[in-house]
Amino acid sequence: MSIRLLKEVGCPPWVIDHSKKVAEKALEISKNFKVDKKLIREAALLHDIGRCKTNSIQHGIIGAKILKERGYPKRIIRIVERHIGAGIPRDEAILLGLPPKDYMPVTLEEKIVAHADNLINGEREVDISFVVEKWKKRLEEDHPAIERLKRLHRELKL
Repeated sequence: MSIRLLKEVGCPPWVIDHSKKVAEKALEISKNFKVDKKLIREAALLHDIGRCKTNSIQHGIIGAKILKERGYPKRIIRIVERHIGAGIPRDEAILLGLPPKDYMPVTLEEKIVAHADNLINGEREVDISFVVEKWKKRLEEDHPAIERLKRLHRELKL
């Protein structure tokens, strides 16, 4: 059903392929925890649904809006909204031009999907050093998001 929705809203094939890989990685990570694996799988498949409209940092918010309009559960909507990097705190969200709120993953399911997305580049699995270097190039060397990524990686025991 999730793949059907991605197609229905016009997500390009690369988003669907990426989302399938993120779901696989999220389920692999989730083996180490007592979590809702069905929720993780569905949210991971839908995490980039906002990319049918934009590839900007807004895609998480847009994806959450699409799912809210279609009556999806709040738990899935929150995962989609909070999946970027290791989360975005309110102060950084404001600087990025996002609606002023906290976009930090809170539940284990939210953290697992966010980090599985970090560890899949396109359709290829990458390690944490690749992810850190990628974000250092996008941001500055000592941006707080870098430490959040490392902390999330440690928290998930990877």
